[in-house]
Order: sequence, then structure tokens, then C-alpha cells
Amino acid sequence: MGGQTVWSGVSLDIAPGAFAAILGPNGAGKTTLLRVLLGELPVTAGSASVHGSSPGALNRQIGYLPQRRQFDAAVRIRGIDLVRLGLDGARWGLPLRRRGAERVDEVLRLVGADDYATRPIGELSGGEQQRVLIAQALVSRPRLLALDEPLDSLDLPNQTAVAALLQRICRQDGVTILLVAHDVNPLLSYLDQVVYFGAGRAVVGAPREVINSETLSRLYGVPIEVLQASDGRLVVVGLPEAPAHHSDRHEHA
Repeated sequence: MGGQTVWSGVSLDIAPGAFAAILGPNGAGKTTLLRVLLGELPVTAGSASVHGSSPGALNRQIGYLPQRRQFDAAVRIRGIDLVRLGLDGARWGLPLRRRGAERVDEVLRLVGADDYATRPIGELSGGEQQRVLIAQALVSRPRLLALDEPLDSLDLPNQTAVAALLQRICRQDGVTILLVAHDVNPLLSYLDQVVYFGAGRAVVGAPREVINSETLSRLYGVPIEVLQASDGRLVVVGLPEAPAHHSDRHEHA
């Protein structure tokens, strides 16, 4: 990263089949972690592994959903064709074998997109598009699903619905999920682990073990207060760089 240390001394272990959120403010290194695990960025000290192998070695077993793509209303490719690209992107124009076609239908049903998968992707709502993209990432039967801000630009009901869907995928298929998010609140009821980056370090644990005043104050080295609203949502007060609410938007590093 141009000679700049994003984080150091970070030790984390995500259990197979766990649903984990990667949180933290702008520049803390959330997307950097995904890029390390994909083999796109090397670590300058220590080591990283994915299912016991070097980063990048098992990328065929990783379903990756990058930061949200916008589909113009004029885009005519159908949702089902977008999912098929997750299986035969190098064979575009050739028919899928029956087993491949069955797998496409299976993941579309799994994410609840089978009713609208034959419509052009540009005509679908934000929540519908995101379900199709998750199906595309799942179609190759990955062991790890890495999603970079999949809840971005979705309204709260859709954020909660996608979080519930991802938890179901974890439980049914045993897929490990790493999800970068700005706001943990729609995810709180579904997560197994949280990785919270800040001040060049990270803390890992169950959500309410990590997102509390004591743990975040220790992470940042300054007083941080975590408040719980009457609806159960968490509000983080006192973070460096002045984000007042955990759901405030930041740009990535």
C-alpha cells in the first residue's frame, strides 16, 4: 500500500462455516484483508492462509462479490445469464451441461431469485440485483464467500433480508462468510464473529464482546462509548476521525 502500514500485529482465525463481519472506519484495512486472502496483496510480515493454503491458491473455492456494481436500466442481460457466468464465464455462448443448468436453478431458488431471474438485471430492484449477484458468487460451490459491502445502498428491510439469507447459506451449506460492512446493526442477530479494525490493529470475537465501550476504547487507546438505542441498535461515540454513528458512511482505503 505505497509503503504505508495499514495494520500490524493482527491475529485472527475465522472458524469454518462461520458468518463474520469485517468492521471499522475509513482506511482501517477492511478491504485490504479481503485482498490479502485473495492473494492480491502480500503481507510484509507474518503469514496468512485460507483453508490451510497460501492466499490465492484456492481462489476457485472462493466466491467473491466486490463492492456493489450499478446496473443501468438499459442493461438487458438477464439475471439467470449473469449467474451462469459464475460457472462458465470462459465459455460464454456455449450451452451449459444439464448438471450446470441444474446448479444455476438451485442457487436461484436458494437466494429467492427464481421468480425474476429471467428479467433483465437492469430492471430489478437493488435488493433483487444483490440476490442475483450472491447467487453468481455461490454457483461454483465455494467454501468461502467474501462480500465487500453487499448491504450498501439497500434499504433496512433488504439489508436484514440479505443478512438472514447469508446466515441460512452458512448453516445449510457450511460456507464460511466474510462480509465487509459499515453498519453492523442489520447483521447483529445473524453473526458468529466480528473483526473490528482500528488504529492499525484489530479485535476479534462475538459481536457484543467486541462492540462495547471497554473493547473499542482499548483498541483505539482513547475513550469510546457504545450506546444501545431502545430498538437495540448500537451507536458508537468518540471514534477518531469523528464518525458519530456506527452506520456513518466512509470511503475505503
